[in-house]
Amino acid sequence: MRQEWFDTARFGMFVHFGVYSIAARHEWVQSYERLSDDEYRQYFDHFEPDRFDARALARRAKETGMSYVVLTAKHHDGFCLFDSALTEFTAQHACGRDLVREYVDALRAEGLRVGLYYSLIDWHHPDFTVDWNHPRRDDAHAPALNQDREMARYREYLHRQVRELLTGYGAIDYLFFDFTYPEHREGWAGKGPEDWDAAALLRLCRQLQPDMLVNDRLGIPADLVTPEQYQPTSPLVVDGVPQVWEACQTLNGSWGYHRDNTDQKSPTLLVQMLADSVSMDGNMLLNVGPDGRGALAPRDVRTLDEIGEWMLLHRDAIVGAGHTDFTPPREGVYTRRGNRLYLHLFTWPLGFVHLPALAGRVAFARLLNDGSWLRTSVTDPGQQASHMTPAGEADGTLTVHLPVRRPDVLMPVIELTLN
Repeated sequence: MRQEWFDTARFGMFVHFGVYSIAARHEWVQSYERLSDDEYRQYFDHFEPDRFDARALARRAKETGMSYVVLTAKHHDGFCLFDSALTEFTAQHACGRDLVREYVDALRAEGLRVGLYYSLIDWHHPDFTVDWNHPRRDDAHAPALNQDREMARYREYLHRQVRELLTGYGAIDYLFFDFTYPEHREGWAGKGPEDWDAAALLRLCRQLQPDMLVNDRLGIPADLVTPEQYQPTSPLVVDGVPQVWEACQTLNGSWGYHRDNTDQKSPTLLVQMLADSVSMDGNMLLNVGPDGRGALAPRDVRTLDEIGEWMLLHRDAIVGAGHTDFTPPREGVYTRRGNRLYLHLFTWPLGFVHLPALAGRVAFARLLNDGSWLRTSVTDPGQQASHMTPAGEADGTLTVHLPVRRPDVLMPVIELTLN
C-alpha cells in the first residue's frame, strides 16, 4: 500500500518558507494586513536566503527523529520556491536558486521521504478571483476586480504547475495540497472542489506519481486526513473505516517565521502530543518556519535538539508503533509495536503505576531510556486498605514498581514485553 511507509514513519517535519519569512509576521501577512501586490513586492525584491541550507535542514530533521519532510513549494501568496516556467514570481528569479531542487536532493541523500506542500490558492495570479481570504477583499471596489478574472484560466495554470512539480523532481512521496473553503462569508463565495477541478487534479497526481500520497484538502477523499492545530481524542474512523491521519502542529502557533510570537510550546508538551498521535494510529507533522535568511531560529533549534535527544532513546515507542486496544492507566497513553507495549507517562506517580488487564500478560518491564528493569506484582483485589497498606487493585491489574525519582527525560516511557 502506498501509505505503508507513512504508517511506520509517524513523525515528520513541516517547513514553511517564502517571501513572507522576511515580513516575519505570519505567512498570511498579505491577507491579514490587506497588502497590495505593490506593497508585498518589497519582500520578493529582498529575498536573499543566504542561510537556507537544505542539507543542514535534512540532517536536522533526521537528528530529531523525523522520517519525512514537507516543504512549501508554493504558498497562498503565489511565490514558488521551485523554478516554474509559468511565472516569474519564483525563487529562481528572486535569488537565482531552485530551492525545491536543493531540498529534494538533500532529503534523498539523508534517506528521508520527500514531501511537497502546494497551495491551491494564489493571491498573485491575475485570474484568481477575489474571495473572503483574498488580500483585496476590502478594497473600495472589490467586487469589480473579478470582472476580468477567470478561474478557468487560473485552473489551467494550477494543473500545469502541479505537472511541473510532479515531473521535474523525481519521485515525490507526499503532496500536501492546501486548501478548500466552499463556505460563504462576508458576502463572498469561497472555493470548492469544482474550482480546482479536484477530481481531474487527483487523477493527474495518480497518473504522474502513482505511489505518492495525497492529502484530503482538495475537498475530495484521497489518502489521508490532516487535522490542524488540534489533537484528536480517539482513532479517526469514518463510516466504520479507520482513517490514515496526520496532526499538523506548530511550535508557536505560526507556520511562517513570526519574529515576535514567543508563545512557544515546550519540548515536553510536543513529545506528549507526538505519543498521543501515535497512540491513536496517527502521525505528527511538526512545523518549523525558517527566518528571512533561511535559518532556523535559535529557540526552534533548542526545541528540536531536546526532542531529538528524547527520540534517540525512545524511537522504538514511536516509529513503527501504533494503537492498541489495551486501556492505559490515567497517567499516560500506550503505543504498541509487535509484542512490545509502551506506556508513555505524562505524569510520574509515586511508587507504582497500575495497568488494567495486564496481569499475566507481561514477561518483562523496563524503563526505555536506560533499559533498567522494573519489578511487577499483582495484588489481591480483596486486600483491605489501612493506614500503611493500599486497597487491592481490580482483578487482572498489573502493578509496576517505580523509583521515586523520575527519569531525567522529557517523558518517561515503560516498555512492556508481552507474553
